[in-house]
Amino acid sequence: MSTDTPRKSAPASSVTRAAAGELIAAVHGAAARIGFSAAVAVTDQAGHPKAFDRADDAPFLTAEVALDKAWTAASFRLPTHTWNDLIANPRIAPLAGHPRVMAVGGGYPIIENGRYIGGLGISGGDYAQDQQAAEEALAALGFELPGQ
Repeated sequence: MSTDTPRKSAPASSVTRAAAGELIAAVHGAAARIGFSAAVAVTDQAGHPKAFDRADDAPFLTAEVALDKAWTAASFRLPTHTWNDLIANPRIAPLAGHPRVMAVGGGYPIIENGRYIGGLGISGGDYAQDQQAAEEALAALGFELPGQ
């Protein structure tokens, strides 16, 4: 029998405010090159907002969508574009009814050295443009993309 006391907590890593700001700037740069105006949300590892910015000419609904994409990516540690296939499974489909689950490209977990430290959500382009801007921004800052 072990006499060691079991741990009652675990350290949690979170994206820094500075890195969140750099991600937002990188997304806006990528979005401009791709040809759209974006709202960008960054959450911590628990899905709580860390930073947000919406381009002046991005539609107002993009703000909520970007936040929900970041939340979905951080919550499930999966890119949001993978949810279309997931919710096709009848055992998972009920999650599609959750008001914050966003099954549209443009949300990614933020991963550093194999640790999930937050979520990134982009809205303003079509799903492929949002997804491309997210991938470019994460790569530019040296974050890992899931499955790579």
